[in-house]
Amino acid sequence: MADTQQTIQNFYRVVTERDFARKFNFRVININPGDSSSQVWNEDDLVYVRTATLPGREITEVTVPYMGLDFHIPGSAKYTGSEAYSMEFYCDQSTQLYQKFQNWTRDVFDDVTSTGNYFAAKQTSVIDLVQLNNQLNRVAQYQLVGVSPRTLGPLEYDITNGGEFVTFTVTVAYQYFRRTYQS
Repeated sequence: MADTQQTIQNFYRVVTERDFARKFNFRVININPGDSSSQVWNEDDLVYVRTATLPGREITEVTVPYMGLDFHIPGSAKYTGSEAYSMEFYCDQSTQLYQKFQNWTRDVFDDVTSTGNYFAAKQTSVIDLVQLNNQLNRVAQYQLVGVSPRTLGPLEYDITNGGEFVTFTVTVAYQYFRRTYQS
């Protein structure tokens, strides 16, 4: 018998107990630019989210040399990708959702008036992400804190295309994230 418990039978038992996460089992349930914008996203807007990722987190390393050896000591947290967090959206036919993001970028900085809210984003500027199970029940929820827009991707059209949907990418920055729910 094997020394480990990682046999086909153990794999099958664990998989039938826990199943697998599916790539479509997520939702963006809230985008709130806080005080930096008058734009409001509602549930009807957020059904257009096509792809997103859960944020990453890393513990930095502090190297302490001693007598020729490097000791690796954990340091502070770093939120990997927080400078460029992207979500892809389907574009509604009237481009209403795209225009909301366009307005948010202009609220941050309007090149017509050379004014805007280009201060550090407040803690009220958040995006909430939810992981779901196969019954669409919440497994975990994460909140990106201190969100501000960085890039609004272009809308690409092609008259020779067979009718594919138009999508666009929004890239934001955030300061950190917190887990607000875990089952």
